[in-house]
Amino acid sequence: MTKETTSFVYVTYIASTPTKVFEAITKPDVARRYWGHDNVSDWKPGSRWDHIRDDDEQAVEIVGEVIEVSPPNRLVITWANASQASDPASYSRVIFEGEEYDNMVRLTVVHDELEVGSGMAAGISKGWPLVLSSLKSFLETGSGIDLSAKPKAA
Repeated sequence: MTKETTSFVYVTYIASTPTKVFEAITKPDVARRYWGHDNVSDWKPGSRWDHIRDDDEQAVEIVGEVIEVSPPNRLVITWANASQASDPASYSRVIFEGEEYDNMVRLTVVHDELEVGSGMAAGISKGWPLVLSSLKSFLETGSGIDLSAKPKAA
């Protein structure tokens, strides 16, 4: 029986260049400044990539494989919790596509092949908007946003 899957799509416009957006996603020292994680790989198709928390523990939280790399406009990776890395069925896919749009970049992130109702699907639907908003703020102002911020009680 095949699992029922869903997708998450997020589009944002960033006052930057495709090269700077691509580097912000793929260079560990840049990613940690807005994401709080290092994205570590040689970024070649077939290579592993690790999403490593930038704190004292340096825990690998997400792992995957680089599927496609076409700098500075396209990156395709697989994505799974590190604790589920040995289960091929736990992997989803993330596609980053950046295109010039006037003096901006239209960044589309598609996270698909997610199991309907899974913790991963629920988590990324909250996580991607925060991370991509932080990316936008970082590239436009030099500072990311507080990813640990919570809504104020009414």
